Amino acid sequence: MGKQKTVIKVGTSTLTYENGKINYRRIESLCKVLADLQNSGEDIMLVSSGAIGVGMGKTGLSVRPSEMKKKQALAAIGQCELMFMYDKLFGEYNHSVAQILLTADAVETQSKRQNINNTIDELLNMGIIPIINENDTVAIDELEGNNIGDNDMLSAIVSHIINADRLVILTDIDGLYDSNPHKNPKAKKLEVVESITRSVMDMAAGTGSNRGTGGMITKLQAADYATKRGIEVYIINGENPKNIYSVFEGKNPGTKFLARK
Repeated sequence: MGKQKTVIKVGTSTLTYENGKINYRRIESLCKVLADLQNSGEDIMLVSSGAIGVGMGKTGLSVRPSEMKKKQALAAIGQCELMFMYDKLFGEYNHSVAQILLTADAVETQSKRQNINNTIDELLNMGIIPIINENDTVAIDELEGNNIGDNDMLSAIVSHIINADRLVILTDIDGLYDSNPHKNPKAKKLEVVESITRSVMDMAAGTGSNRGTGGMITKLQAADYATKRGIEVYIINGENPKNIYSVFEGKNPGTKFLARK
């Protein structure tokens, strides 16, 4: 098998502690794993949430504000800090990163999508790890909780634009369960999902964290979008980023959604 393109999506709940402050140990581990995979010959892209969460931590806020202009200001503060952190941590493993901030109108036409694809391809050819986020300072879809503007869906759209082989979504749970494991101790994890049906969607009626915008439902919507376009998707626990290695070794550390094209 030749070189594969993999998109890794990491959410706010993985990047920060409950109080909103940065979880350096976890981010450091994530950067080390991704740098190592890139060294092994894989093409890696990172879709990273967290700008608002990091902005909250930097400004000492413990509760996500509801006011739009406050969220946009926090995103501006946090995005700067987030990229500084990735630049520093990847730099320790001799890897350079590039920032790509996208809005919905940047992916609305084929020519615009081609521009994004060309840029990412060139970065990968140069051995650079692209780090992609929605531009929360000017885009309000995600901030308003619109699923199209959610970073889970963004990671699926990016995966399609660049013809990725797989999308790995890191979250704060081990995968998709048949009921909420926080409430039902007998909940069973689904190892493989062949098709995302209405009943599968109904299983996702779980809870999101207070620092992110999504929950399991947005991850399933992203998985549905990607698998219909021939991309296999994994939802795995981001608590230990070394779990990502298992995916590349052909194992399944979470829930695997089969490509359906």
